[in-house]
Amino acid sequence: MSDHTHGAGSAGPSHRAVETGVGIGMAVFALIVIAGSIKAGIGWGAEGPKAGFFPFYVGLIILVCSIVNVVQVRTERSRGDLFADWGQIRQVLAVVIPSTIYVAVVPWTGIYFASAALIGFFMRRLGNYAWSLILPIAIGVPLAFFIVFERWFLVPLPKGPIEAWLGY
Repeated sequence: MSDHTHGAGSAGPSHRAVETGVGIGMAVFALIVIAGSIKAGIGWGAEGPKAGFFPFYVGLIILVCSIVNVVQVRTERSRGDLFADWGQIRQVLAVVIPSTIYVAVVPWTGIYFASAALIGFFMRRLGNYAWSLILPIAIGVPLAFFIVFERWFLVPLPKGPIEAWLGY
């Protein structure tokens, strides 16, 4: 039994495979939440619920729903149709992978440098814009956010070594 549909130009994962994968991923996430909640304490203390009380039950609900979804999709007969072809998945990954890298590097580079790099990357790679347009936008947007959040609203956002070098 294959979880992939095959045909002219329609190669890619099936709905069943994708929904099963997402369900299992959500179940793993729920188990991590439940384990962390148990570690923090899920009981009721003198002051009220302990830190893990509500996350535990949210994790439990997510786990039950994930199990129901996986069982349901595995027992259906009509969900073997194509979810997306590999070309479409590549287009999605062209955005998801750089965005994930962006989130991962923000703690080390700060949000402003990482944002400038991400905007510049997307404009060049996906938009094929000229550097004469990329540079002012990639620098200007994070600069505008810096002025709005750091100066006007006095809301500090994650900063990296460049901001420290500039005295912020």
